[in-house]
Amino acid sequence: MPQTFQHYLLGLFAVANNIPALGPFLNLQEGLPRTQARHVIRVATITSFLIMISSFLFGTAVLRFFGIGVSAFQIAGGLLLGASGLSMLHSNDPGGASEKQVDTSRINAGQMTSTAIVPISLPLTTGAGTMSTITVYADSADSFPHRMELLAAMLVMTVLIALMFSFAARLTQWLGHVGMTVLIKVMGLFTLAIGIQFIVTGCITILEHIPLQLAS
Repeated sequence: MPQTFQHYLLGLFAVANNIPALGPFLNLQEGLPRTQARHVIRVATITSFLIMISSFLFGTAVLRFFGIGVSAFQIAGGLLLGASGLSMLHSNDPGGASEKQVDTSRINAGQMTSTAIVPISLPLTTGAGTMSTITVYADSADSFPHRMELLAAMLVMTVLIALMFSFAARLTQWLGHVGMTVLIKVMGLFTLAIGIQFIVTGCITILEHIPLQLAS
């Protein structure tokens, strides 16, 4: 598996982008003062970063605690990413269905913060697919420079998430419905490809260990 900053960033952008969250985010911040809108952006961005860094630091340790092999987790994560990618490829309404999850008719400051965390940050921006991807990347990063490249990609992805939330209205207006749909489908294709790569890598690793187990 390639271990470069560009590879990590492309993979994270495919699975951790907040494009599906833009619809419910705009719905949440509609009519809010600028200070409160910035608060929502900060909460969603910080939560997304905490999810990514937690997967980076503790993902493999959690697998070892439960006795789950990385190869099996790669296959499971690949299936999850594949299903997510197929869902994005077949999506014709970028954000429309997700907007139904956010009801702003009766919402206070605490509920606004809670909604910024769930569902905007988790799972619409950084969900199970993101956590599994970072866990697999962290396990395959077998040297300090590679781990620093992965960490740098996560930091850049956090900045991109903040920028996309900050310019959500302009972005959706500029791209329009067709542009958003095309962008989601492209990201879905990359997500599907990453999922297949995880499955292939996991299967190859398991098959390579079968002769060793039989010999022992």
